[in-house]
Amino acid sequence: MPARPSRHATILEVAREAGASKTSVSRYFGGERERLSPALRQRIGEAARRLGYRPNQIARGLKGGRSRLLGMLVADIRNPYSIAVMHGVEQACREHGYSLLVANTDNDPVQERTHLSLLASYRVEGLVINAAGRPTRELQAMAEQGLPLVLLDRWLESFGADGVGLDNALAIDMAVDHLSEQGYRHLLFLSEPVGLASPRQQRWQRFEQRLSEEPVLHGERHDPTLDGTAVSAIISAFLARAGRPAAVLCANGNVTLAATRALQALGIRLGEVGLLGIDELDWCSLVPPGITTLAQPTEAIGRVAVQQLLARLDGSGPTSPPRHVLFPPTLIERGSTRFAACDIDNANI
Repeated sequence: MPARPSRHATILEVAREAGASKTSVSRYFGGERERLSPALRQRIGEAARRLGYRPNQIARGLKGGRSRLLGMLVADIRNPYSIAVMHGVEQACREHGYSLLVANTDNDPVQERTHLSLLASYRVEGLVINAAGRPTRELQAMAEQGLPLVLLDRWLESFGADGVGLDNALAIDMAVDHLSEQGYRHLLFLSEPVGLASPRQQRWQRFEQRLSEEPVLHGERHDPTLDGTAVSAIISAFLARAGRPAAVLCANGNVTLAATRALQALGIRLGEVGLLGIDELDWCSLVPPGITTLAQPTEAIGRVAVQQLLARLDGSGPTSPPRHVLFPPTLIERGSTRFAACDIDNANI
């Protein structure tokens, strides 16, 4: 007679059902399956499914020091970039036998401290962190205790940890070069409030540097909040001062959406005023004539973050210097930056 599934099945019941020892079942769920024969692995797996057995990861972590949990702290879970990278992190965790705990801080240092304490209580074995701005005492304590940390996208000054993200200087160079090649000479760089977010700072500073190096280009930088009519007002005033050919360079996907809405509200065709956004979003190809973007390899960024953690966990380099991996973006050219294709008879060049 088949065993009746039980929500509270024990490891001993799985062992009896599978005709195996308790030690073998522990090895099966403890990351040592390769020590068991294929036939024994199959019996244990089938027995666990029939009984509805799920290992208590917290209890196992307290007993053996291995929770098989990795943590991920994101600054803004609503950001499409965060979601895309999270998918890469989760896929890599699953492939290596880890589960992922995710916490969102909403760019709030208080929430960051709270969630760091929570993740520590779950005995995570490593942490991928998209930091709010400054290294907190809780984060510093985790690092000092030897917990592997990987900074995602945002670096923390004077904080030694591995990191992975976009090559922000290269992204701005590629954007400015493309817009210049398309004939745009007046550039407006829009960012969310720069604050302490290092990617925003790096993109902001590199844009200013490029303008100072190329006299034929003229531009402005603004970092408004994205609510209300602030973006429309900035674009309208910029175009009145700069004339044409002009283009808007957006620091991330949220800004690209706000700028697109503003240009539509002002009755301005994309391309007549150029638009280029860092981050590729699904809707960018749907807004005629398509929005040119710099796509980040989000899947690869997430996977490399996990690889960096695992490299520290397996002892291959626990005391080696921090390693930063920077990825180049990919230019996806669409109609929003094809100035030559627009009717420019009345353009102020």
